[in-house]
Amino acid sequence: MSSDLPIRKIIHVDMDAFYASVAQMDNPDLKGKPIAVGGGGTRGVISAASYEARKFGVKSAMSGQLAKKLCPELIFVKSDFGRYKEISNKIRAIFFDYTDLVEPLSLDEAYLDVTQNKKGNPSASLIAEEIRNRIYNEVGLTASAGISINKFVAKVASDYNKPNGQKTVNPEEVLGFLEALDIRKFYGIGKVTAEKMYQKGIFTGKDLKSKTIEYLEQHFGKSGAYYYHIVRGVHNSQVKPNRIRKSLAAERTFSKNLSSEIFMLEKLEHIAEEVSKRLGKNSVAGKTVTLKIKYSDFTLQTRSKTLAYFFADKSVILETAKDLLYQEKLNNSVRLLGISLSNLNTEQNTKKTEEKKSVSVQLKFKF
Repeated sequence: MSSDLPIRKIIHVDMDAFYASVAQMDNPDLKGKPIAVGGGGTRGVISAASYEARKFGVKSAMSGQLAKKLCPELIFVKSDFGRYKEISNKIRAIFFDYTDLVEPLSLDEAYLDVTQNKKGNPSASLIAEEIRNRIYNEVGLTASAGISINKFVAKVASDYNKPNGQKTVNPEEVLGFLEALDIRKFYGIGKVTAEKMYQKGIFTGKDLKSKTIEYLEQHFGKSGAYYYHIVRGVHNSQVKPNRIRKSLAAERTFSKNLSSEIFMLEKLEHIAEEVSKRLGKNSVAGKTVTLKIKYSDFTLQTRSKTLAYFFADKSVILETAKDLLYQEKLNNSVRLLGISLSNLNTEQNTKKTEEKKSVSVQLKFKF
């Protein structure tokens, strides 16, 4: 690895089956049992599954009916986002005892830059272990962690010894670690892209590394350059404590499938109103409306339109969503509609102020 690359001490902390684990912690009768958060009823979709349920193939975004077939003993519990946020705040308070450079990705995971930390501890691995122990002792939940030179490798590593484990990838180990990795384990390579890579004989990081940037851009578009760099351990994005929101959205799953656009207009109005309220609450506006359509066979389609100006008004959002709805014929009956607004005005200064500083650290880095 080139010595002029910025090398930091980054920890990615990821809670283990967070929503399901909170439910099991709050109700000891559920401990050790296969549970799913959400997914109840005939139309429900699972938002999280305990590890006991995952052994049967139950996973998030799966219909509750299918999950019940895979695991007849599955127990459904309701979501409690107020409780999740309460727990998440306690966990983040622990993070801030070690560094102010904390970038939450969601309620249950975050990046921490501990290159310089409040404890003066030179070992990121020991800090990660201490944080995980504190989360368990003070909150009652287990967490996994990945520790490495950048956010990408740390995130990949955090999944390596799940649940309740951690993985450190030292600077001199990064290239070997990535070369041996199945490309399905690369953060940013989804199921569809992985299948496409398999078809082209790319199964591991080593296979990916053998391809030129021109080849990857030809076959994978703009993402090709990203794949080219990450497999070489190059990912210079810094931990950003004030993470910029890139979109706001709302969606609805219907109790009965909708077969005509006419029946969807009223639903879209309610969704547009919710998006507009959220925009107002966050004092932001956007230019791009995206209509999300999930069909009865669970296939997903998105349609987008970008206007020349920023807006947050319900009427503009709704009219644009209607245009997108009528843009082309529906493929099937619809079980879910969603509207999101992106290209927000919060992003205007982001590109201009993108960090250009690199952390000057020697390659002999104690992790």
